[in-house]
Amino acid sequence: MRKMFPILMLVLSSQSLRAQDLAVVGATVYASPTAERVADTTILIRGGKIVSVGQHVPVPQGVDALQCANCIVFAGFWNTHVHFTEPKWVGAASQPADKLTQQLREMLTLSGFTTVVDTASIPDNTVALRRRIESGEVMGPRIYTAGAGLFPPHALPYYVKDMPPEVLAQLPQPDTPAEAAADVRKNIAAGADIVKLFTGSIVAPGHIVPMPLAIATAAAAAGHEHGQLVFAHPSDLAGTRVAMESGVDVLAHSPEALEGIDDALLHQMVAHHMAMIPTLKLFSGDSNIAAIRSVVFRFHQLGGPLLFGTDTGFLTDYDVKEEYRQLALAGLSYRGVLGMLTTAPAQRFRVADHEGRITVGMAGDLTVLSVDPATDPLAFTRVLFTIRDGRVIASAPAR
Repeated sequence: MRKMFPILMLVLSSQSLRAQDLAVVGATVYASPTAERVADTTILIRGGKIVSVGQHVPVPQGVDALQCANCIVFAGFWNTHVHFTEPKWVGAASQPADKLTQQLREMLTLSGFTTVVDTASIPDNTVALRRRIESGEVMGPRIYTAGAGLFPPHALPYYVKDMPPEVLAQLPQPDTPAEAAADVRKNIAAGADIVKLFTGSIVAPGHIVPMPLAIATAAAAAGHEHGQLVFAHPSDLAGTRVAMESGVDVLAHSPEALEGIDDALLHQMVAHHMAMIPTLKLFSGDSNIAAIRSVVFRFHQLGGPLLFGTDTGFLTDYDVKEEYRQLALAGLSYRGVLGMLTTAPAQRFRVADHEGRITVGMAGDLTVLSVDPATDPLAFTRVLFTIRDGRVIASAPAR
């Protein structure tokens, strides 16, 4: 007989860690950000892939069934801006698996994230963490990583300068284009999937140093040669221009110093096929947060792709409510936010043929909510279950 799991009571055991067959039964499903919701739907996942979706899907014997009559189900959420830089990730290769799983739940998976993009960390820690997740030993999200970010010459941001000297020594500050390309290749050899450039480095409050264009261009070219996306921390107009002119694919933040960030520049960014991660929570205490929201929404209006990201890990408060609240204040609809969480990152990372939607053949990555975001923009935070490849990797505590 198949097992029947009541909502909120699924036990995450070592057996469920290995399971990749699951039926989510009786749910209300949004197959994509543009699709209408469909009630009383069953999603059948076999071998980590969705094999059937519909209102009259039989659940084979031996397949675990998650009874979900009060659930709202979406393709698994992405967080495209996180960091594994806190001390608790040091020695990830040898830390207890249960400890790492719990840390990942608190930071990411209890918020519904099945895929995350680490936009700079110490490669040894992050790659080891990813390896243990992919082996099934640790339950966690799919991780893309930038490894070590590249900074302008002699221009580390002021907020990293308190790191231990041995960590600071690992932060590349290439002086020449050749050194920049070599640093990118070193990251790739260490297991990096993307390139991260600090095209505008905040060396002191109010003092931003741009990365020389030749260095940024060489780094971006080295990443593109290996099929990697290039992210940039722009900070201001100069950093944004360096990012755009060097071929950066994704702004990891909205610019925060907005002088000169006008419609003409936003049009150019869209023409260069750039995407943007707003990270509005990061700026929510700034005096110009309303203006930053306006830049984000105008970029969106002009056709610029927005990706969801929170800077979690740099921000050690893992609550994501403020990000969703700020996006709603910016004017994003719930469908727009859903696109940021699902189809937009899948398209940008060139995996839209098997991720980002709920349809046959897609990965069995699902985020299950208790409230429909059509009624409340903060419903995106009401996560019941996070499912990756047909495995429940996090569930909300019983109430």
